[in-house]
Formats: sequence, C-alpha cells, structure tokens
Amino acid sequence: MSATARNVPETVDDAHSNRWKALVFIALAQLMVVLDATIVNIALPSAQQDLGISDGNRQWVITAYALAFGGLLLFGGRISDLWGRKRTFVTGLIGFAGASALGGAATGEAMMLGARALQGAFGALLAPAALSLLAVMFTDAKERAKAFGIYGAIAGGGGAVGLILGGFLTEYLDWRWTFFVNIPFAVIAAAGAYFVIREPEGGRNRSPLDIPGVVLSTLGLVSLVYGFTRAESDGWSDGVTIGLFVASAVLLAAFALVESKVKAPLLPLRVITERNRGGVYLSLGLAVIAMFGLFLFMTYYLQIVKGYSPVKTGFAFLPMITGMIVGSTQIGTRLMTRVAPRLLMAPGFLLAGVGMLLLTQMEIDSSYATLLLPAQLLLGLGMGTAFMPAMSLATHGVEPRDAGVASAMVNTSQQVGGAIGTALLNTIAASATTSYIQDHIATATSRPQQQLVQLQGMVDGYTSAIWFAVGILVLSAAIAFTFVTTGKPDMTATAGAGEGAADEIKVPVIAH
Repeated sequence: MSATARNVPETVDDAHSNRWKALVFIALAQLMVVLDATIVNIALPSAQQDLGISDGNRQWVITAYALAFGGLLLFGGRISDLWGRKRTFVTGLIGFAGASALGGAATGEAMMLGARALQGAFGALLAPAALSLLAVMFTDAKERAKAFGIYGAIAGGGGAVGLILGGFLTEYLDWRWTFFVNIPFAVIAAAGAYFVIREPEGGRNRSPLDIPGVVLSTLGLVSLVYGFTRAESDGWSDGVTIGLFVASAVLLAAFALVESKVKAPLLPLRVITERNRGGVYLSLGLAVIAMFGLFLFMTYYLQIVKGYSPVKTGFAFLPMITGMIVGSTQIGTRLMTRVAPRLLMAPGFLLAGVGMLLLTQMEIDSSYATLLLPAQLLLGLGMGTAFMPAMSLATHGVEPRDAGVASAMVNTSQQVGGAIGTALLNTIAASATTSYIQDHIATATSRPQQQLVQLQGMVDGYTSAIWFAVGILVLSAAIAFTFVTTGKPDMTATAGAGEGAADEIKVPVIAH
C-alpha cells in the first residue's frame, strides 16, 4: 500500500463501501426536491382560496421558490465545496423540512411566500451537494453509470410523480399536506446521510468566498428568472420585463468578467468552458424548456379539456414516468459504458422530439390510448436515455474541489430552463389561443358552440407551442452531438482525481 493510500485508507474505504446505501438517501432527497416543483401546482387553487391570496399574487407561490432556488444555486454549490458536501447536504435537508413545515402551517399570504422562498434557498444548498456527492463517491465507470441512471430517472420522472401525489393529497386530505409530506422525506434522508455518507477527504475547496461573484450571479440569475416569469403575466414588451432582461445581461456579463480576474472565483470559468460540460449544460437547459412547457399544457389539457380529476391527471402521466425510468436505468445505464455519450444524448433528445411531434396532433376528442400514451412513452424513453449520460458528464473531468459548483451548473440550467419554458411556451400558447378564438367566435351562435370554440382555441394554442418544443428538442440534439465529443469511458484506466484529491481514488478516464 502506498504512503498516500495509508494516509486516507479508512475514509476512502468507508466512502466506497457505503456508496450504495448513500445513494438511497441522496435519491430520496432528490425526489423530494423534484416533487416539490410540481406538487404545489396542483394544490395552489385550494391554498389560494384558504389564505386569501389574490389572483395577481398567486404566481408568487411558484415564483418565490424559483427565484430563491435558481438565484442561489451557484452559491450553494460553492458552499458545498468549501464547507463539505455531506454537511451542506444534511443542513439543506433540515432547512427544507423546516421551511415545508412553515408552508404547511401558513396562516396568510406573507407566511406562505416566505416559506416558499426559504424552501428554494435550502433547495439551492441541497441539490448541488447531492449531485457532487455522487460524483466523488462513484468513481468506477460501470457503477457510476448505474448510480447516475437512478439519479437521472428520479430527476426526470419525479415531477410527474409530484402530479400524482399532489392530486391525492389535495383531493383526499388537504393542500397543507403537499408541504407536510416533505418532512418525513427530509428527516429520513438527513438521518441516513448523517450516519451512512463518508465523503472522501481532499476534495474541499478552502479558498476564500468570492463575495462579488455571489452578489452578481445571484442578482443576475434572479433578474433573468423573474424577467421570464413577468413576461408570462405582463407581456414581453412590458417596460419592467425589458429592464429585467437588460439588468440580467449586464449583471451576468459583469459576473463573467469578475470570475476571469479574481484569484478564487465562485464559478471557475474552466468549469463551463470545457467543451463537453458546456454542451451538457446548454443541451439540458434547452430540453428542460420543452419538458416544463409540456407538463403545463398536458395538465391543463387533461383537466380542462378532457375533464380529468387531479388524481386521474396524475396517473395519466404514468407512461412518461415509466419511459423515463426504463430509458435511464436500462437503456442509458447499459449503453453508457459501451458507446460515446453523444450517441445516447442526441438520439434520446430526437426520440423525445418524435413523442412531442405526436402531441402536435392533439384535438379535443383525441384518444388517450392511441395518441397521448405512445407520445408520453417516447418522450419518457428519450428523455431518460439522454438525461442519464448528461447528469454524469456534468461533472466529467472536474477536479474534486469544483464538483459542487459543476453540479450547481446542472441544476441552474434546469431551473433557468424551466422558468424560460413555462413563460415562453405559455406566451406562445396564449397568443395562438386568442387568435383562434377571435377568428372563429363570430360563427358560434349558441353557448355550446362558443364553449366548443374556446376549448378548440385552447388546444390550438397548446399544439402551436408544442411545435416550438419540437424544434427546441431538435436543437438540443444538435448541440449534444456537436459539442459532446468525449468517447466512451475507459473501463480499466485509473487516474489521479485532481488537485487536492487522494492519489489512489479511482476515477474514470474518458477517451477523446
């Protein structure tokens, strides 16, 4: 045994032997965060009525969470590198549980919005810590593929599970349980993580915190997310909306300039300028734009046009969940060690695009079995297959000291993509719906005919926006194929894990 290995044998061995147990608790925490993104949507109408939240302010229940989460992710990733991933992970879980209890017990609008912002802030600590723990604990190529397959399936399918769970809790219990349900998830995951996770030593980044970078990145991302959120409600030509986009561009440009100059940057530019990681962040962010818009349209289509209950709507998403799990844990995991990642990502995004293309054929009376079900299966299979190598490659080649911030970039691309997708596609759909109704309402002479025109207008709006989503997925595939040039993992080679890492921790070497 080498001197280096003797210095850290227990830590490395513990981290290695407990990695699969640790994955259970990391996956549970990830599921909780992803569930929360959709579970509250179904409960929102009931919560709004109980708490007396105005129609103008109800969007803030969603926006407060998105702003805090999206704006603080890079900061959370850097904290996990500085403070330790396990400690950050457990702190994030405990804080998320406390914020969820506050939201469930909310007695008014201010308390609810404060709880949602706190949830987002602690989620920004938790999410990058979870992904970077996987990156430093699973270093064998085959095991890494399995671990990221499970993680990718949860990241992709958890949102749809949230619709089912949210429907059940809202319909049969009370909207407050959509918050309280997070508490057992968080407590079990935190306790398990505390006792099971053994983080390998030597991966900390103890450089002083880049305060200007924190301020500029947080304000820039908050401006960007809020700009898209406001565009959805107030229009793209609104003066404040334009001002937010301009401010975001200036702040993020200043952030990039600062990061290129300071000694210990919040986001080292080496993390995003590496071709493969940059391609992953961009293609994944674009794919999420398409997915988030689809969740929104399908939920409205099934509940308003088809008349499904919240619970039935949730179950209607099961084929997509199934497809994501199969695509991620079976197709992606089995092929990731045999083929280059881009040969999974690009075809995966294209397969999802075919599923999305089927949905452009939606009509008021479309059959679930012959149209919606196969479309969802294709979407799920494609996204699951693409997400799995994307999640793994997001931390490809990074030094352990940068693992947290590289993981935060994946979550940032997803959060910003989700905000853009919801606003952009919803605006396209609303515009197409208005245009259709204006063109056809004059010919509807009776009330039933007018209602039919309105429903057809909604469907026309959805399909118009879904065409854009198809184009976005094709663009995601093109970016993945062009930028992600790394080859399949070398199953035999080992290498040093980077500066500050234990010399004999195995990491997959990627053949270029």
